[in-house]
Amino acid sequence: MTDPKTENIPSRRRQRFPGISTRAWEHPADRSALVALRKLSGFDEILRRLAGLVSERSVRLMFLATAVRTSERQFPELHAMVRDAAYVLDLERVPELYVTQDPTVNAMCIGMDTPVIVVTSGLVELLDEEELRATIGHEVGHAMSGHAVYRTMLLMLTNIAGRIAWIPLGGLAVTGVVTALKEWFRKAELSSDRAGLLAGQDLQASMRALMKLAGGHNLAEMNVDAFLEQAEEYEQAGDLRDGVLKLLQVLPQTHPFAVVRVARLKEWAESEGYRSVLAGSYPLRADDPDTSVGEQWRAAADSYAKSVKESRDPLMGLLREVAGGVGTVGGKLRDTFTGGGNGNGNGTSNDSRTGQGTGTG
Repeated sequence: MTDPKTENIPSRRRQRFPGISTRAWEHPADRSALVALRKLSGFDEILRRLAGLVSERSVRLMFLATAVRTSERQFPELHAMVRDAAYVLDLERVPELYVTQDPTVNAMCIGMDTPVIVVTSGLVELLDEEELRATIGHEVGHAMSGHAVYRTMLLMLTNIAGRIAWIPLGGLAVTGVVTALKEWFRKAELSSDRAGLLAGQDLQASMRALMKLAGGHNLAEMNVDAFLEQAEEYEQAGDLRDGVLKLLQVLPQTHPFAVVRVARLKEWAESEGYRSVLAGSYPLRADDPDTSVGEQWRAAADSYAKSVKESRDPLMGLLREVAGGVGTVGGKLRDTFTGGGNGNGNGTSNDSRTGQGTGTG
């Protein structure tokens, strides 16, 4: 760990957020779970004991031995970026940042008491300076929210699910918890995307970084606006079949798809919440202990209700109709998947698409 925040100097002028709480950028579904878990006295200690086999000390020693730790003498630009992010988000102690030789494009935050950030050489080669700044800010956001603690829980439960899969009810119960945790972690990724935006305060750079995760380094061949149009097309899907396929594709994922992340980040950047943070009006970490769990759960429920209400996905549209008592679910599903109701009388669809290629993400 490096020296306290008083020695962190940003490389260029950006708005700083003294005393900011992670609640300022956490997605409502992520925030509600974190607030509730933080209220459980001793929960983190129990989790640390369960995770003893993957000790924080062991992880740090491994990266100390096999990767390059950034400093003023090694990857100084990256070292300055993690100090910048800690300065802007008012994190007192700067996480150690390591670069590991790996062509895979990846970044991660590991550890509970003293989080360590690791970026791969593939990521460093892919992204430009401001894109890297947003990505490192994303990982600092994970560290500040304490996501590493709860990701450890997800990994342990996933391992348990694999071991007891042969037990019908036990395996089903754990799988249900794992599915819920994956949904939470997808929202945690959206939270940290917001933290990365606050750290870098360059929306275009944040969106470019996510676009490059999908399409590689050849930025001259890509366009953020066109990528956002892709997101719009994905959101609308085609019919109920596409809606169901999207749901099935998303459920196993721990991260939202790249086009979804770009769209959600742009949406937040244009929100009153983001503007308020930039204006200096944000929740303070000093008030975190007094945060109401019930209020956060209501905010999460409202967020999900809003997403269903505003979604143009046909499956979400069907759910709205069901909630409003409109239409017959069975009939709609039958017509969608058998081709009924298309007027040709032979059970085939007049849709020119074959359905091939819908599984690409």
